[in-house]
Amino acid sequence: MDGGGESNRLGEYLRARRGLVSPEQFGIPAGSNRRVSGLRREEVALLAGISGDYYLRLERGRDHNPSPQVLDALARVLQLDEVESEYLHGLANPRRRVQRRPRMERVPDRLHHLLAALDLPAFVEGRYFDVLASNSLALAFSPRLAPGENRLRSLLLDPAEREFHDSWEAAVTSFVALARQTLGEDISDPRAVELVGELSLSSARFRTLWARQDVRPLEGGTTTVHHPLVGTLHLHREKLPVDDVILVIYYPDEKSDAAEKLRLLGSLAEPAVG
Repeated sequence: MDGGGESNRLGEYLRARRGLVSPEQFGIPAGSNRRVSGLRREEVALLAGISGDYYLRLERGRDHNPSPQVLDALARVLQLDEVESEYLHGLANPRRRVQRRPRMERVPDRLHHLLAALDLPAFVEGRYFDVLASNSLALAFSPRLAPGENRLRSLLLDPAEREFHDSWEAAVTSFVALARQTLGEDISDPRAVELVGELSLSSARFRTLWARQDVRPLEGGTTTVHHPLVGTLHLHREKLPVDDVILVIYYPDEKSDAAEKLRLLGSLAEPAVG
């Protein structure tokens, strides 16, 4: 995803992450002549208890078999959390990929029935964050949840998303980290390469966040949005894997202001077709 030919994903990740660690976190004076942001290679090696030459070989892709102990030491120095540490170990020990022909993403019939039955904004997205199906309340909640829209592209490139999200920066940072976790390792996937390439050309914020190589798992959370008709909504969001797709549901706290606003939106919603 970050270039053609043989990929050095482990080295790229190590370089990106050491650039985000402040020397002061380890009591190392930054100095006025420091030419790199973050830690130097030799500092990472010293703090991890490995030789500078060995660490250099790791970054340059000349050694592909670091031990779990070395990876744990690097994770500690690079301030990686549990998810990021697991990602680091995965880069060092990638699973063998079986080349398969791309399959058409399909929404199971039972999910179409569930979407129609829910009195909550709900939609189904695919591996590449394409909206595959929506219910009427999801469309009333946001027209960017219409089938055919791409959630990542909309968030980064549609100005309406900046107005919609109370904290657009937090939303986009989280989403790009999820995309890196989901798409970042597979440079043989033409659709993933196309999407990352498009966003890299179109969005400076995406380029910056993608280069950081933050990762996060698929999970729910909370969000605050500003709807043009009903105002501010504080909602929970669940992301539930079903077969090969993801069911996303927004829901309010019971008897909350947001619950009443969603009921009002439901009375205004047109029937969904996707």
